[in-house]
Amino acid sequence: MLSPEEWVRQHVLHFLTYDKNYPLSLTTVEKQLLVNKLKKRTDILIYNVQGLPELVVECKAPKVKITQHTFDQIARYNLQLKANYLMVSNGLQHYFCKLDYENECYVFLEDIPDYR
Repeated sequence: MLSPEEWVRQHVLHFLTYDKNYPLSLTTVEKQLLVNKLKKRTDILIYNVQGLPELVVECKAPKVKITQHTFDQIARYNLQLKANYLMVSNGLQHYFCKLDYENECYVFLEDIPDYR
């Protein structure tokens, strides 16, 4: 049986693959990385064709409220990854951001762009 968070991750993977055309061949699940010398894992990481991180996704269980803490978590991961886009979802609410590295902020989007 799937945990609630895994259920969300499977649905997000389906959305990204079938609705947004992100190739599974450029997608990794639970990619390990070091953040402040601690081992952490991204829920979903999608690369572009150059092999650079394009999209980092953080999945939470449906009963978990998405807060600033959630965005801080994915932003810490992205300090190392430097992806262009972030997505946070609890299966009920979905937030999409484009990173503005010049102004050191993220810009919320209505939707994540289709894979190009």
